[in-house]
Amino acid sequence: MYLGITPSVSCSNTTENEFFLMLDKNPLVDFVEELPAGRCSLCYCNLLCGVIRGALEMIHLAAEVTFVQDRLKGDDVTEIGITFLKKLEDKKHKRQK
Repeated sequence: MYLGITPSVSCSNTTENEFFLMLDKNPLVDFVEELPAGRCSLCYCNLLCGVIRGALEMIHLAAEVTFVQDRLKGDDVTEIGITFLKKLEDKKHKRQK
């Protein structure tokens, strides 16, 4: 939403806790012409995975968020895989009197 894009969502048929976000346009790619020589394993847009994982943790959901496809590496779309691991406990701290 903050990047001005709307991803397509694809669910995995084999598991109920996994889905994929496909980005036809990734605004972070606009700032990179090509990956540096010798750094082809660099995942420049991994920032998006961290943002998604952090947002899910804020609502008490642990998830593994990884890149499946990346436009910077020659793929047609940017695809992010999200696997829910568990619901985190809400640890509210009681005030000591």
